[in-house]
Amino acid sequence: MARSSRTDQEEAHSAGERDNAEQADELRPPEELLRDLRTSPSGLTSREAARRQLVYGPNVLTRSGGRRWPGELLSQFTQPLAILLALAAVLAWAGGTPALSVAVVAVILLNAGFAFVQEMQAEKAVEALAAFLPPTARVLRDNVRCDIAARDLVPGDVLIVSEGDRVCADARIIEGTLTLDLSSLTGESLPVTRSPEPFEETRSLLETRELVFSGTTCSGGEAEAVVTRTGMHTELGRIAALSQRVHTERSPLEKQVRRVTWIIAVVAVVIGAAFLPIGVAAGLGWSAAISFSIGLIVANVPEGLLPTITLALAAGVRELARGGAVVKRLSGVETLGSTTVICTDKTGTLTENRMRVTRLWLAGSEMAADRAVHEPQAALLAASAAACTTAEAPTPAQPHGSGDPTELALLRLAEDLGVAIAPAQRKAARHAIFPFDAHMKRMSTVNDEADAVTVHTNGAPEAVLPCCTHLLDPGGKSVELDAALRGELSATIDAYAASGLRVLAIAHRRLGHAEKVPVDRSVAESDLTLLGLVAMADPARAGVAEAVKDAHRAGIRIHVITGDYGLTAAEIARQVGIGHVGSPVLAGDVLDRMSDKDLDELLSRRQEIVFARTSPEAKLRICEALRAQGEVVAMTGDGVNDAPALRHADIGVAMGKSGTDVAREAATMVLTDDNFATIVSAVDAGRRVFDNVRKFVLYIFAHAVPEVVPFLVFALSGGHIPLPLTVLQILAIDLGTETLPALALGREPAEPGLMSRPPRSRKTGVIDRALLFRAWAFLGIISAALVMSGFLFTLWRAGWNPGDPTGSGTPLHQAYLEATTITFVGIVACQIGTAFAARTDRASLFTVGIWTNRLLLWGIAFELAFTAAVVYAPPLQHIFGTAALSPGQLAVIAPFPLIVWGADEVLRWAHRHHEATGGTPLTTSATPHFVEGNPADQAG
Repeated sequence: MARSSRTDQEEAHSAGERDNAEQADELRPPEELLRDLRTSPSGLTSREAARRQLVYGPNVLTRSGGRRWPGELLSQFTQPLAILLALAAVLAWAGGTPALSVAVVAVILLNAGFAFVQEMQAEKAVEALAAFLPPTARVLRDNVRCDIAARDLVPGDVLIVSEGDRVCADARIIEGTLTLDLSSLTGESLPVTRSPEPFEETRSLLETRELVFSGTTCSGGEAEAVVTRTGMHTELGRIAALSQRVHTERSPLEKQVRRVTWIIAVVAVVIGAAFLPIGVAAGLGWSAAISFSIGLIVANVPEGLLPTITLALAAGVRELARGGAVVKRLSGVETLGSTTVICTDKTGTLTENRMRVTRLWLAGSEMAADRAVHEPQAALLAASAAACTTAEAPTPAQPHGSGDPTELALLRLAEDLGVAIAPAQRKAARHAIFPFDAHMKRMSTVNDEADAVTVHTNGAPEAVLPCCTHLLDPGGKSVELDAALRGELSATIDAYAASGLRVLAIAHRRLGHAEKVPVDRSVAESDLTLLGLVAMADPARAGVAEAVKDAHRAGIRIHVITGDYGLTAAEIARQVGIGHVGSPVLAGDVLDRMSDKDLDELLSRRQEIVFARTSPEAKLRICEALRAQGEVVAMTGDGVNDAPALRHADIGVAMGKSGTDVAREAATMVLTDDNFATIVSAVDAGRRVFDNVRKFVLYIFAHAVPEVVPFLVFALSGGHIPLPLTVLQILAIDLGTETLPALALGREPAEPGLMSRPPRSRKTGVIDRALLFRAWAFLGIISAALVMSGFLFTLWRAGWNPGDPTGSGTPLHQAYLEATTITFVGIVACQIGTAFAARTDRASLFTVGIWTNRLLLWGIAFELAFTAAVVYAPPLQHIFGTAALSPGQLAVIAPFPLIVWGADEVLRWAHRHHEATGGTPLTTSATPHFVEGNPADQAG
């Protein structure tokens, strides 16, 4: 009992200690934080660290839930289409055709296995997040520096971080200064400085000067930091938890097919069961009635629908991959086509992610950077800017260079103006460096030059200009930087900023011969002479503006969600055509203060918004708000922080070049070229895939009527009219003749005006009333009338009268075999006409070309060859109950395709004429077009 009590006390103590660590305020002074964490600047003892390991657990990212693959695999066999196929297999076995039954089971297994592999590949976001944690960490244990496994870190450990290290846990710096790359968490590529001294203007935890975070990389300096959070309690762990909290929903196509196929299954079984007593009452006998009911059910089951949809989506995946978009989930292809809103990053997606100097301001002149080649002042400015860098220019071994994009732009300017300096030469000439500080917004170097030791400084104008007392004039002389010149500079800087350009001021100071190299930053960065200003931009990608126009024409809105500054992002958005003058620009802190109701109201307006300085939660919140309004959202992202939103969006789009493994694993689609235009191309392809799914569904459904009608005629006549079609002949049609033409319709080129339609609503089904009317009430009825006419005409010519026996051994048996063969071949002939009719939904077939789908022509050729084998090969005649047809009998069937196609061509012409004269279109979308214009007008 005492032991139990002691254990309870220990557990309570451990829980209390864990709570204290989780509630420790990282922003408190170091001495107070060390006290709360019960540690010291010399670190923990090994014994204490081992004890805390038991309390806090390992420093790893965990995945919620256990092994899920058995359930995932089982779910593939409970899909309604899979159940329908299983029913078809059972009926085929009951019908005495085990070979067909085995073939259907093979289709079920192949489709289930393929879908299962696709789903499991899309569930690896947390594993990829774990790769951001390094295997080892350097810490102070027992007041000695040592390397330990990163998973063994605990709160209270003193972590040592130096250049090149990846941070293993969230920590508070207690000594030293670091330059960190936080792009994996914030999406920004600019390095930031971290040091023990707090900074008052902190707006978010990630911007706090004294904190470092798990998964980020140190690009310079060395510091000691006390660990405050480990594992799933870190910022990286929080993102992992958000990534797991959302689940992948079924695509609109999956939901619609699931609903419709359940309806088909129920209707088929109900009709089959209902007609069983009707057949008995009509005097068929139980054997014939059961055979009839089985045939009726088989006729209603679209056995080829599941494999055809799967293969059509797979073909769409391959096509998109060739265009630079790798889709990881088959249903994602169709979802792309219903996209109504694209939420896009700025850097690297709308832009090239490559800063370039575009304008120069020199005393007395302002010019484009590419026209400054022969300007001595411009060359001096470029040389000074290049000297004050740590980046390395691109080389054959490193084609994109390395370092900060802004510094790479300065090095590129120096090269263009003929004053480039090699990294080794730059390093050898350097006496001192004062690194870039995110809060001071400038950096300086002290370099040896031919005539004197020189201080070079560059940074934000508001940070550099106060350090300047003089300006280099056009004659190369230093003049006083008076109030008038400062006013001119201020106006120029404002004009550049309004154009979305990033401005840097470049200054220098030549030290006297007796002057020592300054070791104090404030001394070095004083009494500077301003050389000029450089304005740079990350230019918009070629083709993005056209893609934005295409998206708008297709009724798709585009929101920009970025970690960058709002004005810069808004200007880039304006350049590519997103939004308009006066469109909202919403900062992250403003968004955080907005209520859900206000956000919903903002997003419900038909305008495009720039969201700046967004957090992972904000991005996820925007996504959820849009989806709650019925929008189908495509969300782009490249960083670790984007993973939750990528998983929750209808289509998560990750960057293949600049993106992290985490983003790529969380996304549905990966862009191999990181280009926004590829998203719009993928939407085009997705719409085409959806249209093509409708086309082959129309094709498959249309011949259900001529398959069902013969059984109804047989039953309603009480057996006086013999059964015009056998169950095996139906299976030969559904699994033999229809499959290849249906697959070919899945590769149909787009109809004219595909990207001029508004996006379809989530509620718009792949199977709607218009399609069912066209398939069953029009094409189906025409086909049924033709095949039944052929059947009855063949029997009538042989002298048959209703009620005459046609069974084996009777005089009319051969005529009956020929008549059923006429029915079978007639359905195949009507299929050919339906295939050509289904190629277009609105337009005339002549506008897309009769011979443009070569796969369909090959599919029809196979269909005819297969039918000929069934009709004329003696072994197959015995299996399927067919008889060879004469040329005269084939001549009766030959017009069937032209009649079916011609009738549908007339119907589509009537619809086009009706719409052209102001009638209501056959089908409409619930989602309106995005209307370009003043946002204020749109809001009203």
